[in-house]
Formats: sequence, structure tokens, C-alpha cells
Amino acid sequence: MIRSLAAVAAAALLSSVVHVPAGAAAVVGVSSLSSLQAAVDAARPGQRIVLPEGVHAATTPIKITRSDITVAARRTGRTVFTSGGFELGAVRGVTIEGFVFDGTSSTTVPVEAQATRITRNTYNGDKDGASLTVSANDVQVDHNTFSNRTNEGVYLQITGPGSEIAQRTWVHHNYFYNHSFSGSNGGESIRLGYSHKQSKSAYAVIEHNLFDKANGDAEAISVKSSDNTVRFNTIRNSKGYIVLRHGNRTTVEGNLLFGSGIRFHGNDHRIFNNYVQNTGDRAIVFGKGSETDSGPTSTSHDRPDRVTVAFNTLIGTGAVVDSDTGTYAPKDCVLANNVIQGSSSKLIDMMSGSTVKYEGNIVWGGTAGIPSGYRSVDPKLVRDSNGLLRLSSGSPAIDSSAGTYSYVTRDFDPQSRSGKPDVGADEYSGSATRKPLTTADVGVNAP
Repeated sequence: MIRSLAAVAAAALLSSVVHVPAGAAAVVGVSSLSSLQAAVDAARPGQRIVLPEGVHAATTPIKITRSDITVAARRTGRTVFTSGGFELGAVRGVTIEGFVFDGTSSTTVPVEAQATRITRNTYNGDKDGASLTVSANDVQVDHNTFSNRTNEGVYLQITGPGSEIAQRTWVHHNYFYNHSFSGSNGGESIRLGYSHKQSKSAYAVIEHNLFDKANGDAEAISVKSSDNTVRFNTIRNSKGYIVLRHGNRTTVEGNLLFGSGIRFHGNDHRIFNNYVQNTGDRAIVFGKGSETDSGPTSTSHDRPDRVTVAFNTLIGTGAVVDSDTGTYAPKDCVLANNVIQGSSSKLIDMMSGSTVKYEGNIVWGGTAGIPSGYRSVDPKLVRDSNGLLRLSSGSPAIDSSAGTYSYVTRDFDPQSRSGKPDVGADEYSGSATRKPLTTADVGVNAP
């Protein structure tokens, strides 16, 4: 199911590709904004319209009303808009590629612009609102760089018309860098939905993105919709967490977090195979509940119900697994087969009244803080050449998990788990492949 979400998004984009008719040029070069508009107005399906290097302060946006075309910079990162940009109409299969949106310039993909692709663009500096807003279905946002915001507003907002949510957005291989907004709220790198859309199924996939200095908000990825997948991202040097703020049934898998963490509200989430190395505490946070279940327009904190946190490797010093305090404690949740290592007198600090099933955990370096469902044994973690703590050959975590979690078929590398799965995010192997993402892996110049 998880793999098919990305495949559906890719298929939707590929299905819109139409070959250039005989006699029409496949690539159309233009020299100015006026000639760009004329070329777009006359474009044939399958054409690529290319604008050369330069800085443009557009007084009005370029209007795109033709489907199945690409509008691109001749050289990625060399064609700059300081104002204006593009206005998409009722189109399908349009690609916008390689531009720099500086100054006040930003991008909106309206609901009628289905299967748009936004690729290899740079969104730099402060904007009025989001740097990029997605309202349409089947939009792909990949290999972009979002950088250097100091004001309120998000880098990427995924929304939709009215109370509905954009569906099947695929966000991958982007670089989110240096958001330094100092306010108390409203500076997320990605906001997926809104509180009043929390019950809507977005089916978004957010994967293989790098977040560095995501300090505009306590939420680097803020999920406010249902049925999403957040996987294989790297967050470092950031106060921003992966936060399931509202909504249900989201999967959080295989993320590498350094100095960051995961916090959740809502119901029926699966949080597994994540590696969280926090120099302090709160690697995993069971969110507080100011209500038992959020209504469709509520902005309050929903109690976590039936959330499973399993097969994660969690490193810290204080309360590595923590819970906020609120009126309603987590209910019918599971904490299973995690490696939890730290130095606190209470490594797991769950809110009084919580109902959590504990099984198969390995807790080391401090007091567990829970009555059962764990072993106090050294997991024998060793640091690999990429800086990740993995199981060594003599680890008691090997082949020792408890219970059945049929959806955990691979580890964080990802490699297949065999036999009885190992405890933690890593399935012991002599051929580990995972490394944290770097700027060579994401953004406008990455493969």
C-alpha cells in the first residue's frame, strides 16, 4: 500500500504526457517574457518552452492555459523572477522547471491545474504567505530548494478547495533550508492540510527530503489531514519535528532525525523504523489531548488513540519517550520493539492514566519508567561510517522482537527483515546501505 501511493502519483503524471505533433518543434526557445507568453499561448502538447538566463520583475504573471507542456529555464538556477511568475489555468500535465523565485515571487497550483509538476526550482527569501501552495490533485513537487525565510509563512502549503484537500501530492528530494522565523507559530517547512480539513484523506507521500535549520516553527512537517505517508526524510540542526497535529491513519516510517523528533495526535497512526538521535530528550512524544476526538472544525489537541510506535531506535538523555500533559491521556496505544537508550532516571515518561501496551522494548542507560514490556540490556549499538548507531553482531536485539506487526517487513535501510525481526530500526546485516541525506542528494542539482 505504501509503495503504491508514490506509484499512483507518478502514474498520474506519466499518463498526461503527449507526443509533439509532426511538424512542431519539441523545444521552443524564447528571449523575453512577452515572447514567453506568446509561445505558451501557442504551445502544442509535449513542447518544452525555454527562457534564457536573466532577472525578471514581471508586472503580471505568465498565464499558462495549455496542457501537457513544460516551461523551463534554459539553465537551472539562472533565470530569476523577483516578482510575478506563473498563473496556471484549467490545465493538466504542466511542468514548471528550473526557475528561481526570489523577492516577492511565489507559486500557486490552483485546484484546476491537475497533475502539475514543480521541479528544480528555488524559492528563496521572505514571501507573502506560502512560498509554494498546492491545491490541485496529483501534483509532484520534487528536487526544489526552499531557503532563507525569516518571516511568518510556510515553505510548502498543501491545501485544496473549501473544506476539501488536495489528493496524492508527491513531495520528494527537496531541500528545506534555513527558516528562522522567531514567532511562536506559523513557520513550518511543510503544512499538509489545515485543522478544518483534518478528516479528509490526502494520500500524500512526503519522502526523501532534507530539512536543515528548520527553525521557523516547532513543526518542520505539520500534518493536518488523514491517510498520508511520511518516510525516509532527514532532519538535522532543527527545532522542527515531524508532527501529526491533526488527522488519522498516517504512516511515519524510516526517517532519520538528529536533534529533532516525532510528536503525534489523532488516531490509528503507525510510527516505525525511525532513527531519532536527540542530544536532549523527547525523541517520541505522545501528544496531549484537550479532547477525546477532534470534530471536523476543531483546532484543539486530539487524544492519541490506537497509535503504534514500534521498531524505532531512539537515542537521547532525558525522557526519550515522553508525553505531554492534558485532560485526556493516550488510549489503547502500543510501544513495542523499540531500542530506547539514554541516561535519565525515567527514559519513558507516560502521562498518568494512559493505556499503552508495552512489549519487546530494550531500554538501556537509565530507568525504564514503565512496569513491564521491556528488558534492561545493553543493545550493543556501534556507530557505522555514516554516523548511525546500528546493532553489532552480539546484540540481544537480534531475533528477539515480541508480537506480530505484519506491516513491518523491512528496516530503515530499507532491507528486508527475516525470521523474527530484530528490535529497533535496524535489522542486523553486514551490508547496511542507509545514510543521512545531504545536499548532494536533494535540491535543484541532485540526480
